[in-house]
Amino acid sequence: MKGKLFGIGTGPGDPKLLTLRGKELLETADVIAYPVRKVGEEGTALEIVRGAVDLSGKEIVELLFKMDPDDEVRKKCRAESIDRLCTILDSGKNVAMVTLGDVGVYSTYMYLDRTIRARGYETEVVPGISAFSYGSALASVPLMIGTESLAVVSAAKQNYGEVEKALDDFDNVVVMKAYQSMGVITEMMQKRGIPAGNAVVISNLGMPDQYIGPMEAGKEYGYFTTLIIKKKGI
Repeated sequence: MKGKLFGIGTGPGDPKLLTLRGKELLETADVIAYPVRKVGEEGTALEIVRGAVDLSGKEIVELLFKMDPDDEVRKKCRAESIDRLCTILDSGKNVAMVTLGDVGVYSTYMYLDRTIRARGYETEVVPGISAFSYGSALASVPLMIGTESLAVVSAAKQNYGEVEKALDDFDNVVVMKAYQSMGVITEMMQKRGIPAGNAVVISNLGMPDQYIGPMEAGKEYGYFTTLIIKKKGI
């Protein structure tokens, strides 16, 4: 009998924010798989899980997803990870693959789920708390109120056209992976008459260098940095 694959969102950083469903499945899974950008790297999602679940006796498998600008390189990594997971599932073991934040928001796991299901395996997606949801709560800044609209975009590939469109068309904009783009986004806001004070930065939540506060010129932010922009003011 084939095993089942679970894609589990670990939340933004604090192990206490892992859902009860996620914790239950991680405790009963035979194998814990986690994504890394380079071989031997200690994955952030796995570290979160270690703070909430006893992993002793479980098989731990790292899956390589290179952050390469070449799409073909990334596709090759995904194909190799899919084949590896299917081999484990064929042995009858249940696999829990963990990913940071919420599985449905720019996660590595969703690249794999559809293909693995198409091959005849059973899968289940378990959501987690997204970084922008948690960050907005910590900052006491609502993502939406009343009839306000919200756009969630990524600046990971400096795809600024999407950011500009969101700023033009939506009341509130969440820009994920904005760590290298603060200067450009500030200029976009100035062009549209949006004060810098209408934005809050949430960076490295649950980590020692967590930052929640205003945009600061010249400040270096970590990879896990999200910007919440409220055109009508915070």
